[in-house]
Amino acid sequence: MITFPESWGTQTPEQRQERIVTTLVEAFADLMEANPSAFRTKFRKMAADPFAFYRGSACLFFADMAQLHDPWADERTSRVWIQGDLHAENFGTYMDGQGRLIFDVNDFDEAYVGHFTWDVQRFVASIALLAWQKALSDDDIAHIVPRYVRAYIDQVRHFATHGEDDVFSLGLDNADGVIHDVLQQARMRSRVSLLDSVTVIDGYERRFREGTGVRRLDDSERAQVLAAFERYQQTIPYDKRYEGIAYTVKDIVGRSGFGIGSAGLPAYNILIEGYTQALDNDIVLSMKQGNVAAPSRVVTEQRIADYFEHHGHRTAESQRALQAHADPLLGHTDIDGVGFVVAELSPYNSDLDWGELTEPDEITAVLGDLGRATAKAHCVSDADSDRTLVPFQTEQAIMERLGGHEEEFVAAMTRFAHDYAANVREDHRLFVEAFRNNAIPGVHSSGSA
Repeated sequence: MITFPESWGTQTPEQRQERIVTTLVEAFADLMEANPSAFRTKFRKMAADPFAFYRGSACLFFADMAQLHDPWADERTSRVWIQGDLHAENFGTYMDGQGRLIFDVNDFDEAYVGHFTWDVQRFVASIALLAWQKALSDDDIAHIVPRYVRAYIDQVRHFATHGEDDVFSLGLDNADGVIHDVLQQARMRSRVSLLDSVTVIDGYERRFREGTGVRRLDDSERAQVLAAFERYQQTIPYDKRYEGIAYTVKDIVGRSGFGIGSAGLPAYNILIEGYTQALDNDIVLSMKQGNVAAPSRVVTEQRIADYFEHHGHRTAESQRALQAHADPLLGHTDIDGVGFVVAELSPYNSDLDWGELTEPDEITAVLGDLGRATAKAHCVSDADSDRTLVPFQTEQAIMERLGGHEEEFVAAMTRFAHDYAANVREDHRLFVEAFRNNAIPGVHSSGSA
């Protein structure tokens, strides 16, 4: 059983508020100083509701997890590849490196090596929060959360018993219900539609559109980005590199206006030629500065930190470790020593929309697939993933640790979902009061300096 420290129960609201503010400031101080406006926007979005706060405060979650005793973590299960921010809205579709539409975990900005339980805990707490916001009862939550956890265990057991972790995926041929609908919607999208939304054709050539969040570069910055792009190409696994004209750069712009998790991070979009000179085969790449992964703030093993050149490298390497047949354009680079991750801006990415899922049975039907997808992320890796940090079979390690105690694990995760979601709802209230009263150093809710 995972138990909360006694000190949590004796904390006053003022002490907890101070912990929230201190944790956020320590995590984001550099980015807040560089772009306070972006963080005012981030914090206003986090203030909207408890789930939005939860999405934007992964650093607080891991600071709390570091204080908990985790009976399911041993020498191996405490150091597996994890997604690092596994909440309900970080699942969706993508086109894998073999051309198949897949439903899976689709965000790797916080991915790292840590306890497998951290992903499961972060997800079940997010489901409890969403369910509360949909006015579902505690009994409903106690019913839906085990569906996810049992599906996760069953899929890990299948991998441990039968293998096939490199071929299993949720796709058009085996998904059903809402997940199948999301895949079908992604299938209807096209590269041309994406290109037409972000580019124009000018003199028989594509270039990026001007607009909100788009910034033209001066000659010096453009040269820096081009040099970084050249370095990036060397980080693509040899067997995934394209031939010929594919990487010819056609246009570059600076980008801003990302979601809650990426506030303040510098980024660029790069338009490249693609497979042929036909205009409908152009490809848009995102080159985004890697953020400090939230789990890395509490994982103290220096060998893990030293393995990564920078957070761009860490993001790309983690994605390959958590996906089979990862994006062939995935790689990393640096600008002035700061790491950036590079990947295709794909038209086939479509997120699961929770807005239409309102009843317990509707949510329960989806959670089985999400449990299986989580197990796949933990137990599968791309053929080009480095096995140095996790040299063992994750599925074997997890099943050996759970062996004979699976229902105890289900019960522990269900209790955690209830308890931590309640904590988050109170934390959200304390955060809003701190923010609106200018109690977060470096970011004033009024927008004043």
